[in-house]
Amino acid sequence: MRKLKFTKMQGAGNDYIYVNGFDHEIDNPSELAIQLSNRHFGVGSDGLVLILPSDDCDFRMQMFNSDGSEAEMCGNASRCVCKYVYDNGLTAKTEITLETKAGVKYITLLDGNEKKRKATVDMGEPILNPELIPVKVDEEPVLNYPLDIEGKHWKISCVSMGNPHAVVFTDGIKELDLPVIGPKFEKHPVFPRKTNTEFIEVIDRKTLNMRVWERGAGETLACGTGACAAAVAAILNGYCDRRITIHLLGGDLEIEWDQKNNHVYMTGDAVTVFEGVLSID
Repeated sequence: MRKLKFTKMQGAGNDYIYVNGFDHEIDNPSELAIQLSNRHFGVGSDGLVLILPSDDCDFRMQMFNSDGSEAEMCGNASRCVCKYVYDNGLTAKTEITLETKAGVKYITLLDGNEKKRKATVDMGEPILNPELIPVKVDEEPVLNYPLDIEGKHWKISCVSMGNPHAVVFTDGIKELDLPVIGPKFEKHPVFPRKTNTEFIEVIDRKTLNMRVWERGAGETLACGTGACAAAVAAILNGYCDRRITIHLLGGDLEIEWDQKNNHVYMTGDAVTVFEGVLSID
């Protein structure tokens, strides 16, 4: 048995277990993610995030969902990584570059303290090419495309922010039975690499309500890439302006799609919940 130090953090309720990969070598991160994410027999989280050295950036993030599958990117987690490396003395910089499987992200740490800070992530340009999202639809962009889920017709707008998203604009999102319909979207054959699905209520031109079913994790309290995808879809559909507040179950995110450089910027809290030490094989 050996000791593993970890920190649990959350951004808008999207909670992950963070491990310093400079100090710990994890041989089986997928299995560890499943074990630690269990909310009854583990620490409890949406997944595991390893903070690692990078050849080209300040740091590298490797993340695993609660089912053990590896994910390309998480916007909420990237804000927490920035706070973690600053709080733990791995850097004195408040602006870092972070290597992810979805490319390099640029993160700026804003006001706050050791418990909670705000941070902004440059999420890069949204991907609208259906082959790159990927989604098996022969039109670009994919906006309000009809999708049949067991006899019910939904309309999806598809965006990738480094990982695939299907955005559904509908009323009454509080009443949706996501554990039933979420997996049907996630595993629909139109999505060759599965998908995350955002269910969105438009409040006004600057405000959205959102629930999310995440690929490999189920319903979560928030999804940063999903919030960015939802904002892009709302703007493309003409529902909203380019600066949007999105209310998620776990908190609010501020999203801006900059018309000048086509980049999407996400601002939200990064919160340290607690630290601990585990005994692992």
